[in-house]
Amino acid sequence: MKDQSKQFLFDLLLSASPSAFEEPAARIWRKEAEAFADEVTVDNNGNSVAHLRGDGPKVVIEGHIDEIGLLISYIDDDGYVWFNPIGGWDDQILTGQRVRIMAANGPVPGVIGRRPAHLLSAEDRGKASKIKELWIDIGATSGEQARERVAIGDPMVIEQPIVDLGNNRIAARGVDNRMGAWIALETLRTLSGNRAAADVYAVAAVQEEITFLGARTSAFSLDPDVAVVLDVTHATDHPDADRRGQGDVRIGGGPVLSRGAAVNPRVFQKFAELARAHEIPFAVEASGRSTGTDADAIAPARGGVPTAVVSVANRYMHSPNEVISLDDLDAAVRLIALFVADLGASADFTRR
Repeated sequence: MKDQSKQFLFDLLLSASPSAFEEPAARIWRKEAEAFADEVTVDNNGNSVAHLRGDGPKVVIEGHIDEIGLLISYIDDDGYVWFNPIGGWDDQILTGQRVRIMAANGPVPGVIGRRPAHLLSAEDRGKASKIKELWIDIGATSGEQARERVAIGDPMVIEQPIVDLGNNRIAARGVDNRMGAWIALETLRTLSGNRAAADVYAVAAVQEEITFLGARTSAFSLDPDVAVVLDVTHATDHPDADRRGQGDVRIGGGPVLSRGAAVNPRVFQKFAELARAHEIPFAVEASGRSTGTDADAIAPARGGVPTAVVSVANRYMHSPNEVISLDDLDAAVRLIALFVADLGASADFTRR
């Protein structure tokens, strides 16, 4: 991975971008896009779009830029902050974590607390933590002091640095799915140096974790001829993984192509053929009912959009330390750029 692209990825991962509050990461994404895209825009919902003009089929390459987070729901008179989830959390992960509250006057640090194990009954000690039993300590000595610093509805993220694990693997918060938005724009960067016939849009969509809002509205407004959706998927190369139910998906094993629900079989086949022809390793993931990605909103847009889902294996999803291989990101960029270049001046993915 080139240094500039790696720095761009890390800048995205270090920013805060919980669903419905994606502006900090989106601004970084658009600033990077301005260096090579023909046009960079943002819509009413916060979707960021970078465009490379062409005369061929309209292609949308989309990754959502939001992450799961937390939201202040109540501030008590002692200055403790109570909160609700944004997106899907495993509640027991949260105890003892540090948070970054996105307050009006700048970030406010805090710590998620609960009663220490020493003070719990034997029965309660064996129970998992629940969000409604947890609070955030921002160091305030009163409710009045706390309310001067934070407000109801302020969002927050877990505060975790990026960790280099070696072997070109990293652990970070928000990999799901700043990584996908990164791949979308890095593919556009690659295509800007060797223009394809296609009319190509990279999209950093909002609110995938809670509503699919960004995918729905951007697919409707852009009306693509074909779409490529980027996301993470569960790696099954760790202890106690269920390969029989979830397939053989390994970090460092290349992109993961979804097959089944919401995925156009001819688009899938073209991706698989290109990967084999160019010796790009890949895995296939079965999607029997839905993909759980923005493809579920894009594929049925308007009269239907031929859609592919290209994922990257991710360990410990929806935790503050998601683990991925940077090699998989580079391979995904290469494969999608090959797909766009292969389209030529026209594309027909009608299911005959």
